[in-house]
Amino acid sequence: MTQRKEAPDWLQEQKEHWTRVARGRSRRDVLKGLGAAGMAGLAGCSGGSGGGATATATATEGSMDSGGEATTTDTATSTPAEVSGSMTIFHAGSLAPPFSEAEPQFEDEYGVDVNREPKGSVASTQKITQQGRRASVLGVSDFRLIRNRIVPDYGDWYAIFTTNSMSLQYREDSPGADEISKDNWWEILSRDDVTIGHADPAVDPGGYRAVMTQQLGKEEFEGSALYDDSTFQTIRENSTVPTGTETKLEGQLQSGALDYAFYYQSIASTSGLPYIDLQPQVDLSRATSKYAEHYAKAEVETSSGTFTGAPIAYGMTVPNVAPNPAAGAAWVEYFATDAGRSILENQGLVPVDPIVVPQSSRDAVPDRVMNVATAKSSLGPLEL
Repeated sequence: MTQRKEAPDWLQEQKEHWTRVARGRSRRDVLKGLGAAGMAGLAGCSGGSGGGATATATATEGSMDSGGEATTTDTATSTPAEVSGSMTIFHAGSLAPPFSEAEPQFEDEYGVDVNREPKGSVASTQKITQQGRRASVLGVSDFRLIRNRIVPDYGDWYAIFTTNSMSLQYREDSPGADEISKDNWWEILSRDDVTIGHADPAVDPGGYRAVMTQQLGKEEFEGSALYDDSTFQTIRENSTVPTGTETKLEGQLQSGALDYAFYYQSIASTSGLPYIDLQPQVDLSRATSKYAEHYAKAEVETSSGTFTGAPIAYGMTVPNVAPNPAAGAAWVEYFATDAGRSILENQGLVPVDPIVVPQSSRDAVPDRVMNVATAKSSLGPLEL
């Protein structure tokens, strides 16, 4: 019996688009094209380091998005604030590769000195909400941390700008590496001689999403589960949170301290180590109502809160305590341009084009961000 193919959702369409882009153009071609057109377009849109250009965004009132939702947009012409000085960015560890690649290009374009602090998204958020620290940008791998913990006391808005999925990474000499596949990974991981690592769920969404991935494998989806509760319990017994941050997982895999690690596909696909793309019912990649309902069956309790499964969506904001809000807004804007989206794609992420901001807070969004964004009340099944 042939299974009916599910209609593509907004995330899958983005992923397929950028996969085609990657296949059609080499990295050198991308950067060459951006050097001639992308960066010039960015300067013309945002005003560049001089901040004097005028940006115009045009859309139709009451237009419909791909999910059938009415969106309210209008024609806006504004001159964004001039950008200069320096800024600090608190951000997720999984954003370190694209943010590191973007940093020198952004600094050259805007004349801003960028200082970044990568850490788990929960811990990055707590720097603002619990430690009283200030940053001009907060970038997290789970936008809900901004929606639920930053807004409204520490910020007024956020933008969803990229997506990801969970994967399983290992070494070529990991126990069972010569046998493992997408169809049996749980059998390998439930063996006695296997050590599985993931980030700390209390400080990093990559950690609680790893546990969710394991949980979802035992939950029925379309009439069947990947494995039973006993296999799940064994996988959990074989799982550990290694010392160090989530960015240390690859090093501990290479050293042999870990045999397998659950982490983001963006990290796995750019690391040089072998990895497995997981089934969509466990990898948190599909933003449809059917998958979102399934993902919500997963729940992880931690010392920093309880987290429920949902499609992966990254968010950025300029907090109210930002020392340099103009530079922060320019950083968010940058990842809505061809240059920024290409960097995300180069680093294994799936850009959201255009970036999306909540309809309820669109009046608080800086002009230079609103000029390259669309405002919605939801994105697929995700409430904004």
